[in-house]
Amino acid sequence: MLTQLSVRDFAIVHRLEIEFAEGLTVLTGETGAGKSILIDALALALGERAESGAIRHGANRAEVSAGFAVKPTSDPAKWLTEHDLFEDGECVLRRVVETDKPSRGFINGRPTPIQMLRELGELLVDLHGQHEHQSLLKRETQRQILDDYAGLGAQVETLGRHHEDWRARTERLAALQRQTADRAARIELLRYQVRELQALGLQDNEWPQLEEEYARLAHGAQLLEGAQAVAQMVYDDDEQSTARQLARAVGRLESLSQYDPRLSEVGALLNEASIQIDEAASRLHQYLDALELDPARLQWLEERIATAQELARKHRARPEELPAILDRLRTELADIEDFDANLDKLEREIAAARAEYLKLAGAITRARGAAAKKLSEAVSARMQELGMPGGRFEAALPALPEGELGPHGLERAEFLVSANPGQPVKPLNKVASGGELSRVSLALQVVAADLGRVPTLIFDEVDVGIGGRVAEVVGRQLRALGRSRQVLVITHLAQVAAQGEHHLQVRKRVKGAETLTEVEPLDARQRIAEIARMIGGVEISKQTLAHAEDMLARASA
Repeated sequence: MLTQLSVRDFAIVHRLEIEFAEGLTVLTGETGAGKSILIDALALALGERAESGAIRHGANRAEVSAGFAVKPTSDPAKWLTEHDLFEDGECVLRRVVETDKPSRGFINGRPTPIQMLRELGELLVDLHGQHEHQSLLKRETQRQILDDYAGLGAQVETLGRHHEDWRARTERLAALQRQTADRAARIELLRYQVRELQALGLQDNEWPQLEEEYARLAHGAQLLEGAQAVAQMVYDDDEQSTARQLARAVGRLESLSQYDPRLSEVGALLNEASIQIDEAASRLHQYLDALELDPARLQWLEERIATAQELARKHRARPEELPAILDRLRTELADIEDFDANLDKLEREIAAARAEYLKLAGAITRARGAAAKKLSEAVSARMQELGMPGGRFEAALPALPEGELGPHGLERAEFLVSANPGQPVKPLNKVASGGELSRVSLALQVVAADLGRVPTLIFDEVDVGIGGRVAEVVGRQLRALGRSRQVLVITHLAQVAAQGEHHLQVRKRVKGAETLTEVEPLDARQRIAEIARMIGGVEISKQTLAHAEDMLARASA
């Protein structure tokens, strides 16, 4: 749900902070006050292309941020989690446009490509009107709506797994068949490579152990000479060793401490040091006793390491990866050597997977057909109520090309509409009028209100070309839709505005040589005045105010 919109130096907006709530929010104002500018600003934050006039005259950058409350189980939350951007149910999209730099996008404070803003924006908001940013025009969204309406979500997900199983086996069969031409040569090469790696016999985690042992043996003479020299200095030299000199120092301090007891503490510390020296000398002697100079073992290590490095170069890998490469080559060799058996087995598995897919896909096709008929009738009926008499909606299910298996079934879903009686139905994205498209969208959203995946709907131009009773019906439909989704509507009609649970007024203000757009939330008294203005124009009578008050009272009843 959209919670706030912040706009800085965008078009004719200087500074603007708007908070939004659940339910139906209406935006009203005089023609040209800048209502659509707010939608354009939000679209910018959602990843739409930045127009040349996006930056306010006199400024060098425009900035828009939109905050959303995101439910943990929603599609936007899943997207944010997949991209490591989820933060405790909150989501902030920000867009910065500058005069001399490419525009920049941010999600939860982290820089992101504009395409990612667009992907996430399509999961957060649907804009209905003269805007490209509308998921309802996409065939995948249309299929999801129809499947949700039919209650087919789980079955289609299962079908997708069957399709993936069939596809993977089919690709493996194709790979085996491609290998037929050079099968003999490939078998010979694989056998040679497997023999080489088996002869080496490098085990998992053996390579670091080889490197460690080689380093020790290769520097054995240095280790022996150095350890002996240290042992001599620390302990073995009877006259000059550290142990001997330390013992003398301890004895001297013991004789002096009878004259000054404070020297006893120093003597104790030196005594402890003497014990540590003795322990170090003991371990050095143990090390020297165990140290072996084994030229044969060293030569074996050198040869093994050289062989491993040579094979790693052949396979363009690191030596520690050779055991995994051997396993992979063995599997491939087994597949090719058992080609006929594998081919026959795979063909049987593919036939079984295809049959399982077709069984479930057939059931889904039948369920989709029944749901498409029901949805078409329901949306067509709503269209009559929304000022489109004779209009018709059809959820079509064109079949995929012969023999093609799709991940979601054997057909596509496509929403078709005719706005006028006697006209053939056309794809939804071919509807000429933005107002008609908005009303068709509204009819569909109301019918499938509880199934919607996008939490926020914005309608612009939904009331173009209507009035009177139809306008009131449109308002009621929008209010009903607001019970399950957040709905924002830009309207010029009092009948629609009166149905709003929240009301924002957009107005222009001239400041010096500048024209600026402002937005103000209206209280109950201000709403009456604004509805009256929408009804009566400049001259507002007591009767007009009474009419406005009555409209608001009936809408809330």
